[in-house]
Amino acid sequence: MHQDMALVATVAISFVLAAGFGYLADRLRLPPLVGYLVAGVLMGPFTPGLNADSNLAAQLAEIGVILLMFGVGLHFSASDLIAVRGIAIPGAIGQIILATLLGMGLCTLWGWSLGAGLVFGLCVSVASTVVLLKALEERNLVNSPNGRVAIGWLIVEDLAMVLTLVLLPIVAEVLGDGAAAHAADAGGSSIALTILLTLVKLGAFAVLAVVLGPRLVPWLLTLVARTGSRELFTLTVLAIALGIAFGSATIFGVSFALGAFFAGVIMSESHLSHRAAADSLPLQNAFSVLFFVSVGMLFNPMVLIHQPLAVIAILALITCGKSLIAAGFVLLLRYPLSMALTVAASLAQIGEFSFIVAGLGVSLGLLSQEGHDLILAGAILSITLNPLMFGVAAKLKAAIGSAMPAFASQYGQPKFAALTRDLDVIREKAEEKESQQQLKKQQLVNTFPMFSEVNEHALEELLLLFRPASASPGDKVIRVGERGDAMYFIAAGAVEVRLPDKAILLEAGAFFGEMALLSGGVRTADVIAVDFCQFLKLDRRDFNIFMTRHPRLRAAVSDMARERKQMNILHDAQTDVH
Repeated sequence: MHQDMALVATVAISFVLAAGFGYLADRLRLPPLVGYLVAGVLMGPFTPGLNADSNLAAQLAEIGVILLMFGVGLHFSASDLIAVRGIAIPGAIGQIILATLLGMGLCTLWGWSLGAGLVFGLCVSVASTVVLLKALEERNLVNSPNGRVAIGWLIVEDLAMVLTLVLLPIVAEVLGDGAAAHAADAGGSSIALTILLTLVKLGAFAVLAVVLGPRLVPWLLTLVARTGSRELFTLTVLAIALGIAFGSATIFGVSFALGAFFAGVIMSESHLSHRAAADSLPLQNAFSVLFFVSVGMLFNPMVLIHQPLAVIAILALITCGKSLIAAGFVLLLRYPLSMALTVAASLAQIGEFSFIVAGLGVSLGLLSQEGHDLILAGAILSITLNPLMFGVAAKLKAAIGSAMPAFASQYGQPKFAALTRDLDVIREKAEEKESQQQLKKQQLVNTFPMFSEVNEHALEELLLLFRPASASPGDKVIRVGERGDAMYFIAAGAVEVRLPDKAILLEAGAFFGEMALLSGGVRTADVIAVDFCQFLKLDRRDFNIFMTRHPRLRAAVSDMARERKQMNILHDAQTDVH
């Protein structure tokens, strides 16, 4: 492969093979992501034939993770996170601790070192957010209470892994060969300082995300949307998503995915969030495929032949051990069985953070390459089997419901009902916000029927372009001889257009000031308010840009201006005759 074409070749081969094997998997009644993983395996360095650039694929996959997490944030407000904190925080932390200990116990049986066991346990304790989201989306569970809890649970896991990545080098130093005593003495203060600095960074990131972000990002989106450029708006959305993700990772040490998630949460405060989600969705879908392809490229199939029992043990730990721990915590916190099974199935896989932790463990000398390959094998197989786990969860729910109907239907319902109420209130507020925006657009069309010619996006753009203005009875809104700087739409009240020997009354739903904008000349009449008036004012620049993009609307305005001009000319001629 020519080095200069490595990026193009990697993207092209990835998409072609992923599309082909994804379709084949669907025909075999398997999830398409299984086909994406197979495509990655065939492209990887461990199989003959095509060998794409795995480093480039991993970076492109990171963009997919960023965009996917950004999309989740757009539909997951800060209020949702607060609502599920009672189960997500203790459940995720407890599950990470117990799953890590379980992994360390398995490694002890294999004769691995303490450091290797710790890295291995951490790798199997955290699930892939990307896989979870795909699974929830396929089952329409993203907006359900169970889905909200599962997402919140993984957000807490991601935050915990940020701290893990910072502390692991220090742990490697303490566990390494050499002056153990010196390491123990120096390690305590060093670890405490590192934890403090990490918490300060996370706190600063949270403050900026909660305080500054909701003020700056919606304002910036509105500013760009007023330009009317679709491509500039889409570019701004992507710039915000990627920029915040990269900046948060560089400055605050959080992951790209977590930074992108909070970028989406911040943008969700804007009434343009639905448009941002729609514009970024095609890129999310395309680049998220590259995540699964890149995972497949890392997999060495020979590990299945050389260490089949170890692979089975890891798979059992991920799909059964970790899931049982998660379900146990949900039930212990007195939430219902259906939520416990959903969370358990959601966590029955490992993904992106596991690869990062395993890679760091290898570079620090804590984990062997053999251990790294086993973790990758566990990831590939658990991701492939994850849809099956949701099926198993559904059958378990039915079986337990038949055997213990009272437990299945009543246990945890008070807490579940309270959580559902909180989430319903949050959803109702979001829907009310959206309905208010829809009502504004409907009122605009009702008041000015000419705007029925344009689509939803154009109406939204008009609401951003319009500047409100008002006038009291007797105020001169427009003066003869002035340069035409705006067009006025009367939302309420009435005005008179004062010609030399007559006055024309214009009421709500009418407009004026268009003639000077179309001709480029000056105002030819005074316009005076005869009532308390509310106007929607469209400035010259915005008028020209908007009308250029909507020629039918411009034609209607031009026709009206031409009729008015002809009426004025006819009136002047009749006046001269008399």
